[in-house]
Amino acid sequence: MANVKCLDPGASPLHFFGAEVRRLRERAGLTLAQLGEIVYLTGSMIGQIETAAKVPKDEHIPRIDTALGADGALVRLWEMVKRHRLPAWFRRIAHLEATATEIRTYQALLVHGLLQTEEYARAVLSVMRQDDLTAMVEARLDRQKILARDERVLLWAVLDESVLYREIGGRATMGRQLEHLLDFREADHVQVQVLPFSVGAHTGLPGSFTIFSFANHPDVAYSEGYEDDWATINPQEIRGRSLRYDLLRASALSPADSAELIARVMEERYEHHPDPDRRPVA
Repeated sequence: MANVKCLDPGASPLHFFGAEVRRLRERAGLTLAQLGEIVYLTGSMIGQIETAAKVPKDEHIPRIDTALGADGALVRLWEMVKRHRLPAWFRRIAHLEATATEIRTYQALLVHGLLQTEEYARAVLSVMRQDDLTAMVEARLDRQKILARDERVLLWAVLDESVLYREIGGRATMGRQLEHLLDFREADHVQVQVLPFSVGAHTGLPGSFTIFSFANHPDVAYSEGYEDDWATINPQEIRGRSLRYDLLRASALSPADSAELIARVMEERYEHHPDPDRRPVA
């Protein structure tokens, strides 16, 4: 059983969440085992959630909320916990993506986060952070929902050809990641282009960058680093990066030719063949 002395609600948002679960469980007159049985978890797992020793999965939260009669309070609290468990730079880019109407990005090293598969994202983030890895991966995948909402953001992504060959997570992971990129071939709100090696020197050599456009706010130029980020609304900087991006798009392969290259690398380098029943993103 969780030791009540271990509960320190002020230690972190996760500790506060655990203390709330314990308070509501005791109010309901349930033991750890009884609550666990209701929500299909072990009593030990419930105890670990209460003491912040274990991070619950997103799908656990509504079940616990309902079982304890919290009327959605735990679900809302969990959303706050997830936001505060993420690095500040991660929260900033998530906000920019969620409010943008158009995103233009050049990626020199990796597939852009909005286009990553879960296993590719996990491989990338495991190098950057070992703590809270599950929360980081879940948050990255959650960011991708903007591509499926009713008012979908327009995403223009130029990937350096080296991105296709860099084996993030191994051959199988890369094969599935490239297949995922091909899923967007028929999507009118996502355009993926590859900047081929044959271009030589180009305006993206200084590194990856993204430009966010909004309905009622100035554009934001953004660069994401290892543990930090850089952003500006300086009009001169925006103009300069917009020009750099336009030149990159002009030098890149067309979306159709890019898809052909991606498919060729996927099959020849990673020996991955697409599922014929796989449905593309519309």
